[in-house]
Parts: sequence; structure tokens; C-alpha cells
Amino acid sequence: MMDSDQFRKEAHQFVDWIADYFNDIEKYPVKASCIPGSIFSQIPAAPPEYSESMQQIFADFEKVILPGMTHWQNPGFFAYFPANNSFPSILAEFLTSALGAQCMKWETSPAASELEEAVMNWLKSMIGLPGHFEGVIQDSASTSTLCAILTARERSTAFRVNHEGMMEQIVMRVYCSSEAHSSVEKAVKIAGLGKNNLVKIGLDENFSMKSELLEKAIIADIQNGMKPVCVVAALGSTGSTAVDPLPEIAEICKRYDIWLHVDAAYAGSALILPEHRWMIKGVEQADSFVFNPHKWLFTNFDCSAYFVKDSETLINTFKLVPEYLKTQIPEHVNDYSNWGIQLGRRFRALKLWFVIRSFGVRGLQEKLRFQMDLAAKLKSWIDAQNDFEILAPVNLNLVCFRYHPHGLDDTLELNRLNEKLMLAVNGTGSIYISHTKLDGIFTLRMVIAQTHVELRHVRDAWNLILEKSREITD
Repeated sequence: MMDSDQFRKEAHQFVDWIADYFNDIEKYPVKASCIPGSIFSQIPAAPPEYSESMQQIFADFEKVILPGMTHWQNPGFFAYFPANNSFPSILAEFLTSALGAQCMKWETSPAASELEEAVMNWLKSMIGLPGHFEGVIQDSASTSTLCAILTARERSTAFRVNHEGMMEQIVMRVYCSSEAHSSVEKAVKIAGLGKNNLVKIGLDENFSMKSELLEKAIIADIQNGMKPVCVVAALGSTGSTAVDPLPEIAEICKRYDIWLHVDAAYAGSALILPEHRWMIKGVEQADSFVFNPHKWLFTNFDCSAYFVKDSETLINTFKLVPEYLKTQIPEHVNDYSNWGIQLGRRFRALKLWFVIRSFGVRGLQEKLRFQMDLAAKLKSWIDAQNDFEILAPVNLNLVCFRYHPHGLDDTLELNRLNEKLMLAVNGTGSIYISHTKLDGIFTLRMVIAQTHVELRHVRDAWNLILEKSREITD
């Protein structure tokens, strides 16, 4: 068994490796190129009977595991949305792992509970949420959205579902745009409402929800004897960072007494910039709001900031205190295990505290503005090419585009061509981009958000895309 002296020695070597990893990260292929089963086949079928040295274990990490990793912290990573990291966050995770605390209740780690409350208040102030919101850290926006839908379900039935189940309940309906994240559908299924009761609302030319279609759907459902319980508004949709019209949606929800949840998982980080607060006009009428610092605030996964207007309803949805968890602690402390699905909770607030203090609000703002400027440059380069086109508004730092050679207008052929281009680009290992489909069009996505991305990385990526586009059409 490793003792403290051995740990000290190994830990120093690990820190050296991590520092070297970040110094050399551009030398690694961004996307793993292994075939299915190639990692599994290198791992023995049975565990070792006797202790192995850390030198052996780490050698296998480098030989077996590292070649099968996609390097999300590489500045050539432009796919999906990022899972950003930073050195302050890594250092905080060292301490979190060392403490090994299970932070389910105030009593099990008072500092963890009170730091979480304080840091969530910091975030609330930083992004401009009204003071009446209260926050809790969840593991992901998917979990946060599930919490919102479960809470909406219980509020709409006076908590009867928690007591009696769904069998005798009226049909309940949830609404979102057709560009909303797939986690909304998953949450509706888990909540027992049934995926057929998720109503996907049509879009305008900017891929935002049409509020007039939302109200029509709500009225029709009420007339048909169903109960609207929740609307999920996207503040920065996954496909194109489209922003749903929050003021209009909020008024509709108020009119029909429907829970309004705002999913700002990625784009919410941009609210630390005053010039982007237009996105949350009307948020004071929302019931819940989520964004992920682990996407664009340089805090490593997982860390999802979930805010609610009515914490009592949230707590009453989830609170369950068996005898072995009862304490003599006063009721006014926050036992965050009652604020969501998990009983066991990691000390996530520590890394967020480290990151905010290390960067400072001004430093975070500078990083986000810089990355949005890089996206604007990429858009200008695309606009300058006659055979490329922008396919969605560039609201933040996501650029949606496609290759469109002159004289080729068949949608299926263009879709195949752009998929071929994406595979050719990703196959080089230099960069990694992803895609979506907007209105049936295969759309290339580049997110300029990796922690250490610079202008040269974006320029090199664009030059590579141009080069490969010429190769596949020669």
C-alpha cells in the first residue's frame, strides 16, 4: 500500500507530466483514431492478484489509454461544446480528491455547503440574475432540466404524483423548440410524462422558437383536456446557439400558470458580459435557470449551476430524510441533497471558487470577448469565400457553415459533400469539428472556445478546411 512518502514522489511526477502534457498538447491528435475494441483488447481479462508498481501502471496509461483519448483541451478542439479546463480548476480538484468529502448535508461538511451558497450568489450576480433566485450546483444541465420538469410536475399536481404515482393523473404536457437539447426529451421520459407529451414548437428564420405557435399549442392542449406543466426555453440552442424569445415566452407561461425553465447550458456563461444581457430580458418571470461553468467558464466537468425562484417547491419535490440522516442542525442551513436527485454530492464549489478568484471577473470577461472576436474573424473569412456560406446567425462564438461549390444545389449531394469534408478534416488529427442539421442541411460547426485557443489555431483550422475542400472536389 502506498505511503505518504511514496505518494509525494509519485505526485510530483504526475504534476510534471500534466504540465508537460499542456505544453505539448498540440502534438497529440485531437480526435482518437482507434477502432472499437482496440483499447479493451489490451486490458487483461482478470485483475492482478498482487500489487503492481505505479511505474507499471502509468506506463500502461501512456501506452494503452492515451492513444484512445480525444484531447478536449487541445486548442484544435472545435467540436460540440467544450468541456473546458484550467490550471486553477485542476489544482482545486487535487484538494477535492484529497479531502474525499461526501458533501450531502451541511453537517457532513459545513464549509462545502456554505461555500456553495456563497459561490452561487457570486455567479448569480456575475450573470445578472435577479436576487430572488437561489442556486445549487448539479452535475449537468441534463440533471438540472430533469429537476425542473419534476418540480413543475409536482407543483402542477400539488405533489400528488410523489404520493400517488402517475396512474390517475391528467395528461401533462411539456413544450420546447424543435432545436432544444435532447435532454429535455430524456427528462420527460424519466419523469413519467411520456415522450409523446413533449410538444416541439416550430422555429423562425433564426432557429428560435415561435412564441405564437407555442401559445396555439398550449390552447389546443387545454381544450383537449390536457395540462400544460412546463416550457423549456433555449438560451443558446445546441445546434446553432439560437436564443428563444424569452419575454414573449415568459408572458405566455404567466398567462397559463406554466413553469418556465431556461436552458442556457452553454450560452449562459456569456451573461458575465453586460453587452449580452439582452438574452435574459424577461428572466425575472422564469421559475428555473441553468448554465454550465464546465463548458465555457474554464471549470472542469462536472459543474452545472441551477437556479430556482421557489426553492421550497424544489426541496419539497426531493426532500426525504430517513432516520439515519436526521441531525440536530437548524432548518435554516442548506442541505443540498434535498435540492436535487443525488444524495451523495461532490465538493464542486471549490473548483468554481478557485477559478473565479484566479481569473477574476474581468479576466473571465476578457477570455470570452477574445474568443467571440476569433469567431467573428472566422465568419469574415467564410463570408469572403464564394463557395462557402454561413447557415445561422453567429450570436456568440459558434460558427455554422457549409461548403457550397458553384453549380451544386442538390441538398442531398451537398450534405454528402460536407460530411466528406468533415471526415477529411478530422482525419488529419490536427483539428476536430462536428456537425448538426439545420432545416435538413448538413451543417459544419466550429466552436471557438477552448481555454488556450489563439488566432493561429483558428487560422490554421480554416486553411485546413479550405485545403481539404479543394481536394475532395478535384
